[in-house]
Amino acid sequence: MKIENWFYASAAVGSDHAAYALMIIRRSLFTVALLYSPLAFCADISGTWKHTKNPAWIEIRLEDSSAIVIRNDKFPERVGRRVLKDITISSPQQNLWTGLIYVEKLGDYKSVEISLPEEERMLITGKVGFLSRTAEWVRVKKID
Repeated sequence: MKIENWFYASAAVGSDHAAYALMIIRRSLFTVALLYSPLAFCADISGTWKHTKNPAWIEIRLEDSSAIVIRNDKFPERVGRRVLKDITISSPQQNLWTGLIYVEKLGDYKSVEISLPEEERMLITGKVGFLSRTAEWVRVKKID
């Protein structure tokens, strides 16, 4: 190939460099969006929740990865207590979190799995030995 032919061939290819770079940037942005989209689509457990069987309300704050008791008609001395801590998302696609819950009878925190089968319904499941217990909570806008 003569030098002058190579120059004209590279000039033609050079004009495609911008289009190629733009294509690479678009693909990169698309890949990043796909990687982070599960976090955008997972439900948010932040907010106020009421126990379905007991007169107890908690407020989950993901900014400090915990939940505190904001009202408990049966045990008012528990108001202000941090009942959940170390809340982290474990599976955004399945709306699953893990954390530690304070078990009053044991006086210690135990591992739990937190799930949202529906946006307004939360299940907290804990295991101690062979025993497993699930508590159901519903999202509330305000405390009655």
